[in-house]
Amino acid sequence: MAPNAVPAPENWEDDDAQEDEEVADLEAFQRQYEDDQSWTALQEDEYGRLRPLDFREEQRAKRQRLLSASASACIRRGMIRYVQIIVDLSRASAIGDMRPNRLAVMAGVLQGFIRKFFDENPLSHLGLIIMRNGIAERLTELAGSPEAHIAKLQGALDAGGDASLQNAMNLAIESLRSIPPYGHREVLILFAALSTCDPGNVMDAVKAAKEKSVHVSIVGMAAEVRICSVFTKETGGEYGIALNERHFEELVFSHARPPPSLDSEKHASLVRMGFAHRNPDGIEGTAYIGEECKLSTGGFTCPRCKARVVELPCSCHICGLTLVSSPHLARSYHHLFPVPVFAEVPQAELGALTGSVKANGKKDSSEGGEPVCYGCLSELSNTGEDLTQELGVVVRCPECKQLFCYDCDLYIHETLHNCPGCETVSAEKQDREGGEGAQPAAMDED
Repeated sequence: MAPNAVPAPENWEDDDAQEDEEVADLEAFQRQYEDDQSWTALQEDEYGRLRPLDFREEQRAKRQRLLSASASACIRRGMIRYVQIIVDLSRASAIGDMRPNRLAVMAGVLQGFIRKFFDENPLSHLGLIIMRNGIAERLTELAGSPEAHIAKLQGALDAGGDASLQNAMNLAIESLRSIPPYGHREVLILFAALSTCDPGNVMDAVKAAKEKSVHVSIVGMAAEVRICSVFTKETGGEYGIALNERHFEELVFSHARPPPSLDSEKHASLVRMGFAHRNPDGIEGTAYIGEECKLSTGGFTCPRCKARVVELPCSCHICGLTLVSSPHLARSYHHLFPVPVFAEVPQAELGALTGSVKANGKKDSSEGGEPVCYGCLSELSNTGEDLTQELGVVVRCPECKQLFCYDCDLYIHETLHNCPGCETVSAEKQDREGGEGAQPAAMDED
C-alpha cells in the first residue's frame, strides 16, 4: 500500500466506535466526580505546609517513639555522654537533591540537634569535626555550651573536596581517648558522600573504635555505603539512610536520647561532682573568670578550689572537679523514669463523652459538656463552630484518666516529663492528708 493511501471504510467505523467509547467513559467519569471537590479537604499546618488527608496515621507513626521509650525504661543507659559529631562538608554536600541542598539541610538540622542534645543530656559534652578536602579538622573541642558550637558551625559551612572517614575517625578517637571510664563515648557521622578518600586502610579505624569502646552511628544522605555498615555493626551503633529532609531530621534527632550501655560497660562507678555557687552580676562580683582569665562579672565559684568558671555544667580548669547544678541532675534522670505511654481514645468513645455531665477532662454540662484537653483546655470534639476541622489523636493517661490532645501528649513526653493530671492528684492528696492531720490539733486546743 502507498504511504498516503486512504484507509478502508471499515477502519473508519472502528475508529469512530472507539472515539465514542472514550467520550462515554469521560462523561461517566465527570458525572461520578462532578460533586467531588477533593481540593477543599486539603488542610495546612501552622507552618503553611499541606498536611495529609488522614493525618491521624502520621500522628500515630510519630507516637511510636514514645512506645519504644517506655518499653526501654529499665535499660541501663550512658547518662554522661561524650559525643563527637563528624560533619561531611565534601563536594557531595552541595548536591541539590534536598532543598536547597544537602549542606543547608544538614546545617539546619544539626543546629536544632545540638540544642536538643544538651536539653536531653545536660551533663554531657559534645564536639564538632568536619571532613573537607580529604582531611579532618577539629571545629570545636568537647564542651557543654550549645551556642559556642552553633557559632563555630555557622562560620565553617564551605563545601569542597572529598570526605575521609579514616582521618575523621582517628581524630575523634584521639579526642575520646582521655575520657574517664564512666563516660559514654560516641561518634555521630552525618555522611553525604558515596565514597571515602583515605590515606591507609580504613578498617584500622574500625578496630581502633572497637578497642576504645566508641559507639559509631551514621546518618547517610545518599545511598547505603558498605564501610558505614561495617562501622556501625562492629561498634554497636546505628546506620540510617534519609529519604527526604523530614526523615533526615527524625534520624538525627533520634540520637539525642542516651543509647543503651554495652555488657562490657555495665560497671558501677561513683562520680565526684560539686555544686558551684553563683556569683552576683554587679560590680562586687567582678573577677577573672575561666581558663582565659577574662575580667567579667557573674560566673560560678568552684566549691573545692574557689576558681571561677563561666557556665555550668563544666569541669573546673584548676582542680578538674565536675561542676553541676541540681536541675542538671534532675533532668538527666528522666530517661530512667519516663512518663507512661498514654492510650489512644477511640473516636466512638470520644463521641459518647460529648454532652455528658462534668467529669475528669470535661467542661461543665451547662457549657455544652464538650470534652477538653486537660493540658491546654482545647476542645476535643468537632461540634463547635468549625465543623470541618478534623480531630487529631486523643489520648488518656492510664494513671489519672485525664484526656490530652496530640500536641500536649508530645510536650509531656518529650519536654515536660511529668503528667499534669498525676501531679495535680498528688498535690491534692498531700493537701488532704495535711488537712486531716491538722484537724485533731485544732480540736485539742478547743
